[in-house]
Amino acid sequence: MSWLSSSQGVVLTAYHPSGKDQALGGNHGKGGEEATTSRRYGQYTMNQEITKVIERPPFDRSSSQDSLDELSMEDYWTELENIKKSSENRQEDQEVVVVKEPDEGELEEEWLKEAGLSNLFGEAAGDPQESMVFLSTLTRTQAAAVQKRVETVSQTLRKKNKQYQVPDVRDIFAQQRGSKEREPPDGRESQSVRTDENKYQGKDDQASSLAVGEKELTPLVPEEAPASETDINLEVSFAEQAVNQKESSREKIQRSKGDDALLPSFRLPKDKTGTTKIGDLAPQDMKKVCHLALIELTALYDVLGVELKQLKAVKIKTKDSGLLCVPLTVLLEQDQKKVPGTRIPLIFQKLISRIEEGGLETEGLLRIPGAAVRIKSLCQELEAKFYEGTFNWESVKQHDAASLLKLFIRELPQPLLSVEYLKAFQAVQNLPTKKQQLQALNLLVILLPDANRDTLKALLEFLQRVVDNKEKNKMTVMNVAMVMAPNLFMYHTLGLKSGEQREFVMAAGIAHIMHLLIKYQKLLWTIPKFIVNQVRKQNTENHRKDKKAMKKLLKKMAYDREKYEKQDKSANDADVPQGVIRVQAPHLSKVSMAIQLTEELRASDVLARFLSQESSGVAQTLKNGEVFLYEIGGNIGERCLDDDTYMKDLYQLNPNAEWVIKSKPS
Repeated sequence: MSWLSSSQGVVLTAYHPSGKDQALGGNHGKGGEEATTSRRYGQYTMNQEITKVIERPPFDRSSSQDSLDELSMEDYWTELENIKKSSENRQEDQEVVVVKEPDEGELEEEWLKEAGLSNLFGEAAGDPQESMVFLSTLTRTQAAAVQKRVETVSQTLRKKNKQYQVPDVRDIFAQQRGSKEREPPDGRESQSVRTDENKYQGKDDQASSLAVGEKELTPLVPEEAPASETDINLEVSFAEQAVNQKESSREKIQRSKGDDALLPSFRLPKDKTGTTKIGDLAPQDMKKVCHLALIELTALYDVLGVELKQLKAVKIKTKDSGLLCVPLTVLLEQDQKKVPGTRIPLIFQKLISRIEEGGLETEGLLRIPGAAVRIKSLCQELEAKFYEGTFNWESVKQHDAASLLKLFIRELPQPLLSVEYLKAFQAVQNLPTKKQQLQALNLLVILLPDANRDTLKALLEFLQRVVDNKEKNKMTVMNVAMVMAPNLFMYHTLGLKSGEQREFVMAAGIAHIMHLLIKYQKLLWTIPKFIVNQVRKQNTENHRKDKKAMKKLLKKMAYDREKYEKQDKSANDADVPQGVIRVQAPHLSKVSMAIQLTEELRASDVLARFLSQESSGVAQTLKNGEVFLYEIGGNIGERCLDDDTYMKDLYQLNPNAEWVIKSKPS
């Protein structure tokens, strides 16, 4: 990622009052013509030396784009030309996002905060108890990633002559192990999360098993029989898989590079305990998922020798109303006043709807631009009339709507892929195999803010619908990727020194990433099972500690311990026989039902039994995705189950859960 490295601060500018032309790196000209562009309305720039590019950069292959040639990149360069032309002579107020390149140790401090481990440094470093449970669930590679950042912060603080010292992660792990050894066994509680010193030292592999309560979770594919190239193993840490792959065969990694146009048909093996999608978990568990995803992504990049750097917007001046150049969160706040529960900006939804109304069979859809003057006029009219409901959508041509959609994405004050993780998204192209690239994208999607993630999902789903009509519109997935990549990534082509320019490689790389995002989007919104298992382990250990604390409190208050334990048993445990679960449906006519567990009983079967009790009209409405079966409590906060979840397997994994049928929150 040499073209991204910089020791200076970075300024991303969104509006500019002058409209004066600046040089655009990455644009191509003919016959020695000098390409120029304005400092674009809504376009990001870097506060460094601007390099003028006389001609299209020379073709230079990278290992992940072997099949791309100059001709296949034509759509990319054409899109850059269209963006340049559409932005000329625009005169708007300036909006600036200042993105700071962190100082030594600052990056690691931010990383630890985002990973939920802020109490491992600073004034809270002397009391790391809150992080004990979290650290105990980490894999070998995850623990190494944490230790590396803690040690950097510790060294930085010592250089600054701080009075406190950051504890070594090995000491924290050793403390926890010692405290666990001193604890007396307590029935099932002894089965909860353990800290294994050998595991931390790298002598053990998480691929062996994951303990959750009384259930041993073994990977679907054992180490001695690795998964096929088209399978995505979600049972084992991605970083641990990378370690095993590096140790087992370098030749295999080289063979997996290849034709970018013929990407493998990756698939997820069926999981009897159910696939967990983003949006299926309660907020408190999703927060833990994000912490673990950041650590796992960092561990994966560490193992593969790829630098992971995060930027941070330290100063931002943005509009607090309107449509264009407005932060997603602000847009959603004003949209939710119009339509409660809105998760995707209304203008974004309307532009997609308008494009689709014109028919997705239109040849050159997304590639052919609207007229720049007309687009400027439409922007002004939309700003004035959209929320009043007086804008005439019938007057918007299909190609104009497509141009407005791309303009909306480019002019967000902070990029759709977020300031923090832009470099991480770009670094995906440097990972050695497409499977690892896909794994990294999976973790990055999880890490995006909710508003960014939801909007990205709507965009990718729309792009897939365009690709589905490729026979008529002539827009293959690669064509669409070439056209859309500059709109999500192009600001990285600005302000680079000539010695660092590798424009073609960079362009091919981000187009490849865009290709992966479109083609594998259904996989990218899946939360890996090994991360869900780690959340279960954290919850199990936290419940155990809470229960111990409650017992101690009750004892101090002179309550009878036996009486407390009797009260602690739920009424359902006494009423429901072994092998039977009681499912609650408070909003249906049949509010409760005892259901016998069998090997083949799935979540869809449970729903069907309840719906059969409803009137035909109500049942048909509910079948259209109105209600879902939830796993609540035990070792999970709340989890929406997919239809193919086998209830007996899930019950064995979480025997203390409650089972509730309800609608999904908007």
